[in-house]
Amino acid sequence: MCLAIPGKILSCDDLGFARAGRVQFGGIVRQVRLDFVPDANPGDYVMVHVGFAISKVDEAEAQRTYELLAEMGALEAELPPDDSPDSA
Repeated sequence: MCLAIPGKILSCDDLGFARAGRVQFGGIVRQVRLDFVPDANPGDYVMVHVGFAISKVDEAEAQRTYELLAEMGALEAELPPDDSPDSA
C-alpha cells in the first residue's frame, strides 16, 4: 500500500524544467518534486506520494497524519532508511 506522507519543505530549487526541494519527514530528509504545489515554499508542509508533493497541509494536520501513520506502523514501509547523500 502506498500512502501520502506529510513533510516539511526545507528548501526549494528551480531546475529549469521542474521544481524540487528537500523535504523533512521526521528525522529523514529526501529530495521531492514540487511541480504539483507551485505555491509551496520552505517552511510549508506538504503531503508526498512516491516522491511528488501532491498538496499543502497546515502543520497541525501534518502532525496528526504523521502520528496516525506511526501508530499504524505504516511509516517504516513508506520511509525506509536512506543512505544517499541527500539524507540528513
